[in-house]
Amino acid sequence: VWDCTSGRQVQKVSCFHSTVKCLTVLQRLDVWLSGGSDLCVWNQKLDLLCETSHLTDAGISALVELPKNCVAAAVGKELIIFRLSDSNNESQGWNVFEVKRLVDHQDNILSLVSINDLTFVTGSHVGELIVWDALDWTKQASECNFWDSSVHADVQPEIKLSQSPNETSVQHLTSDEECVFAAVGKGIYVYNLQMKRVIACQRTAHDSSVLHIEKLPDRQLISCSEDGSVRIWELREKQQLPAEPVPTGFFNMWGFGRANKQANQAAKKMQENTPMYFLELVGDLIGHSSAVQMFLYFGELGLATCSADHLIILWKDGERESSLRSLTLFQKLAQNGDLQLKL
Repeated sequence: VWDCTSGRQVQKVSCFHSTVKCLTVLQRLDVWLSGGSDLCVWNQKLDLLCETSHLTDAGISALVELPKNCVAAAVGKELIIFRLSDSNNESQGWNVFEVKRLVDHQDNILSLVSINDLTFVTGSHVGELIVWDALDWTKQASECNFWDSSVHADVQPEIKLSQSPNETSVQHLTSDEECVFAAVGKGIYVYNLQMKRVIACQRTAHDSSVLHIEKLPDRQLISCSEDGSVRIWELREKQQLPAEPVPTGFFNMWGFGRANKQANQAAKKMQENTPMYFLELVGDLIGHSSAVQMFLYFGELGLATCSADHLIILWKDGERESSLRSLTLFQKLAQNGDLQLKL
């Protein structure tokens, strides 16, 4: 545990029975959880309140908070729902117990994200994305064909001799409540929760696996990869092109024109009713020489990236910083009487 103001270590806990793979804080209960071969509940003083029995050798790889004092824990292919309760009787204290096991995934669950108090989403190693009801833990929707070009008509198909499992792995998820942004293999996919389908994708967002993504304001997105790059994307709406004119003349005699007309009308109707989007690269942060495993976004204060090259780099918005420096310079000149400001 660290003090954010001084940067000093406050306390250390080392009484775990296995590797700690994930942590999460439950603000409403004023406790925090650690996940490994078991689930432990701690208070702010780092007192162990309660823990589950040994789960599996794989252990808990990810945790997400749910309503009704519940959490969802990813344990291999299974999603286990736990409920926490604090008894008024001091002798009984806290308790954590298993409520339900969800076994809809075909492979290990790698990522979890909470959308709101009603919905959360999971992603697996073989490219499965499942949308869950956070209250009754039922499956609302799913997407399992991120890499299949026939599913996304607006995407240029790719010719590949083989499909590596890592290329379909859902490494990380983030959301803005309207859409889920999924890091799938080397690509980034935008899944609209209302439409229940992928509305945009960048199949080769990086040269290697995308490890972490984060949604920014103004429909922007940041991603980092094993290839050492950090990139900024913007979700933009495609300009809808008018349908092609119906051919006339010789082809009409044989009925080709009628078929084309129907197809054009169907395509035009689909274009009118379904807005199309795409991810455009708007920034590239070059500085790391090895895999960038994660980053933290601090809004106007900037961005911090950490990499396997043993560097942590702090980034600022260059355009904003330039304008701030210019404004500061003008203010100093005005204070020194070197600049006559006319209001």
